Amino acid sequence: MPTADLAPAGPPDVQEEFRDFFERHHAELARLAHLLLGSSDGADDLAADALVAVWHQWERVRVADHPAAYARGVVANLARSRIRSLVRERRRVALFSSQRADHVDDPDISAVVDVQAALVRLPFRKRACVVLRHAFDLSERETARTLGISVGTVKSQTSRGIAELERLLGSAHGGGQQPVPGPQETVRKLHPGHAGGNGR
Repeated sequence: MPTADLAPAGPPDVQEEFRDFFERHHAELARLAHLLLGSSDGADDLAADALVAVWHQWERVRVADHPAAYARGVVANLARSRIRSLVRERRRVALFSSQRADHVDDPDISAVVDVQAALVRLPFRKRACVVLRHAFDLSERETARTLGISVGTVKSQTSRGIAELERLLGSAHGGGQQPVPGPQETVRKLHPGHAGGNGR
């Protein structure tokens, strides 16, 4: 999606600055959307929608201390709204369907065979914290800034999210009788080009 299509033209230097931001962060934001939504369907569109929102606030965003964190926060908010809309739609469909549609609230744990599938089972805030901390290797402070929550909440939600992933993965591998890779390391592999943690 060309950056020229995002919004009405601004001064050439501002357009060039935003174009550079777009090129550097679009793939990352699309990957974040993919992991938060649990599917590649709509992830590129959601990332583009987030960048439209960033462009409309660019005069303010461009002078912020952490423009990328602002963009990630927009993606997280849009993903949360998208998930809520999907849940409402599924509930409406369930009213007119003979098949049960509430399996997402009571997942078949035996069907969870990898971390990406398990991530979808986590409540949104836990999922977002785990993804940002371990797939995107953000610090606790950066994650808190992105999601608009406290560092303490990031710590607790990440810890609980990892514990829940361990439970889900253990169930998927015969109740823990077989060795299961550490969720943190496996989640990190969901981010292309990851070369290891940064010790934060």
